[in-house]
Parts: sequence; C-alpha cells; structure tokens
Amino acid sequence: MDKIRVSAVRYANTFPFIYGLTESGFDRKVILETDHPADCAAKLLSGKADLGLIPVAVIPLLKESFIIGNYCIGANDRVRTVQMMSNTEFDRIDTVYLDYRSRTSVNLVKVLARNKWKTPMRWVNTSEGFDFKGITGNEAVVLIGDQCFEFEKEFREKIDLAKEWKDFTGLPFVFACWTSNRLMCKGFIKEFNSALELGVRNIDSVVEKFGNSGTITGKELKTYLTENIDFEFNDEKKKGMNLFFEFLGQLQ
Repeated sequence: MDKIRVSAVRYANTFPFIYGLTESGFDRKVILETDHPADCAAKLLSGKADLGLIPVAVIPLLKESFIIGNYCIGANDRVRTVQMMSNTEFDRIDTVYLDYRSRTSVNLVKVLARNKWKTPMRWVNTSEGFDFKGITGNEAVVLIGDQCFEFEKEFREKIDLAKEWKDFTGLPFVFACWTSNRLMCKGFIKEFNSALELGVRNIDSVVEKFGNSGTITGKELKTYLTENIDFEFNDEKKKGMNLFFEFLGQLQ
C-alpha cells in the first residue's frame, strides 16, 4: 500500500507538529513534506498530497474534505504572525497588498474590512518576489508567517488580524487545520493525533530542538508558541471557523 502523503507548513507555528511527527517516528510511515500554506493547499487540491495543514479558507474548495486532527493553528488573541502593516495611519489606507502565501489571511482581512472596519479598500494580489517593504503613500501590506517578526520593525502601524477578529466576534480564529481529501482509517487518525499531541505537550523540547533554526528563536519562540498560538481544535475554535465560513460566503 502506498504511503500517505502529508504536507505541513514550514513556519515556526508548525514546529510542535513536526517535532511530534518526527520524534514519534510517525514520519517514517508517511511521506512528509513542508511547504508554504498556499502550496499545502495546492497539493491537497490537486491530489499531490492526501493530508495537509491547509488554510481553512481552502476547505470549501475541496471536492471532499475531512478534518481529522484534534489540533490546528489557531489564536485566542494576538497571533503576531498575521498582520496588516503600514507607514501611514489606518484611516488613510486605501490600497492593501496581499501576501500570496495564505488564502485564509487574505480573506480574513477582507472580512474585517467589510464587517468590522466598514472601510472600502483596493486589494492587490502579490506573487513570489514582491517587495513588501517597498510600499509607499497610503498603502499597507498583509503579511503572514515568521517574517512578520522581522517586518514589524519596518512599519509604524501594525494591526494584528487575529486580535481584530477576537474583538469583533468574541471567538478565537483558526488559520489552518489538518484536512484530508479522502477518508482515513481510524487507526491512522488515532496514531496521527497522538504524534501531534507529543509535540504540543512538549513545547520546551520543541524550543530546544528548533530554537536556533529560524527567524523566531529562543525565549521569543517559546512565548510565541505558548501565548500567541493555540493548538487545540476545540468547540470554540470550530464556532469561530464556521462563523468565518459564513462571512466568507458573503464575499463571493
């Protein structure tokens, strides 16, 4: 039987998952690759992966989708790695450049602009190689991932989109969850979740292993993983995700 192909995100918020999958030995039972969120989604949509940590905004696009993980990439307040940044005051922004790496974050800012801020904006898609630091005038950028820790020093104004969502709805936000495009057996799902749990329950060991390998390091990495990211895919997060899907439908 062919090995199940798994695509995980290559950001710091996934370190606990990678730790659990590798330390448990589960990675030897599957084909594990790390990608940008948009690439995880593309692989699942095209059938090049069977299971992925995908942006939740992609789930409605799948012909069949099965959320199989007990864990997700979520936030109960400030997430730090999904922000809108600018060098001009918020009420003067009229053009926003959108990070091409995540469909969820791009749609989240549109939902907030329409329903919370009630501010019309011109949305501009970007692609690989775009100079996010080069914006001028009344422009802003939406950025995701570890680079936010670097880029936030380059801009005067920052809006954390997870905090904006929590202030607006009172609910946590789910950025990505483990989703398959076909049914998985119960034994696989149980073993998979046990591997994820190993990482989520051992953040100190995760920081020790990955604490010098990326943009977010040491104590800052531990703070990020314990205070900004919430991994439990619980009922409140499911409510938040379903509400986001409702708003998403209104954007179409």
